[in-house]
Amino acid sequence: MKKQQNKLAGLQKQKAIAGYIFISPFIIGFLMFMVKPLLQSLYMSFCEVELAAGTFNMVWQGIEKYRYAFRGDADFNRLVVEEFVQMMINSVAIMVFSFFVSLILNQEFKGRALVRAVFFLPVILSSGIVLGLDTNNSLMDTIQVSVQEAASGVSVTGALESILRTAGIGVRAFEKVFEVIDQIYDIAIASGIQIIIFLSGLQTISSSMYEAADIEGCTAWESLWKITFPMISSMFLVNWIYTIIDYCMRDTNQVIEKVQTVMIQNINYGLASAMSWIYFVIMIAFVGITSLLISKGVYYYD
Repeated sequence: MKKQQNKLAGLQKQKAIAGYIFISPFIIGFLMFMVKPLLQSLYMSFCEVELAAGTFNMVWQGIEKYRYAFRGDADFNRLVVEEFVQMMINSVAIMVFSFFVSLILNQEFKGRALVRAVFFLPVILSSGIVLGLDTNNSLMDTIQVSVQEAASGVSVTGALESILRTAGIGVRAFEKVFEVIDQIYDIAIASGIQIIIFLSGLQTISSSMYEAADIEGCTAWESLWKITFPMISSMFLVNWIYTIIDYCMRDTNQVIEKVQTVMIQNINYGLASAMSWIYFVIMIAFVGITSLLISKGVYYYD
């Protein structure tokens, strides 16, 4: 028994070493290239940055920039709240969409490899030069306009929303639901990595567990909640963190656009740094709190 425990401990140690080796390039790169600019940005947020020929001077002002960001700028607080709410809605939608798509892709059917490749295409389309071609393509813009004109303004979601508005049934809730439906293209584009992670977790579940559940008389719904969810619960935590960070790094983020405007157009590096750190702290706190809550329901197994 003791020998077996030592063997398991040695295996866990080997896995830990392999994990540290795997992330070592990121750690080295972060220490070499990110720590100094990060600290410089933090110090800059407490200073008034005076630009000179080929250099800049930083005059200490304390928390004046933070005070102005909260009280003096009329748009910053509104943009932070709006982006925070939109981030929560989109993150939940992406998690739900990617999970159920991964369930479908995990089934046995003809052409499964092709379908999986199609769902992974958003990851390729949302990166590098391909994204630029997608967003700055005059041909695609022309096609989109033609499709909208051919539709003659008919929208199924719009019609349903009008009916529900007339009936007065859950208007607020349905508005958010229809907003998510209208953004299904963006949600699909942002779900590629999450689908792959969920799919990798689903493939680690032994089929014998589902066979035993079938023998015991469990329904598919019960197997989903009693087997699938617990066995891939750690993947929910990984995907949740990734989804939030990915959303905050989008070029359509209005808070980031606001920071860039203050920094480039207004040439106010101190205020831009303060706004960046405020947004960063809010997002990190949200990630930490939600990750702690999700981790309480994570089931870890050997």
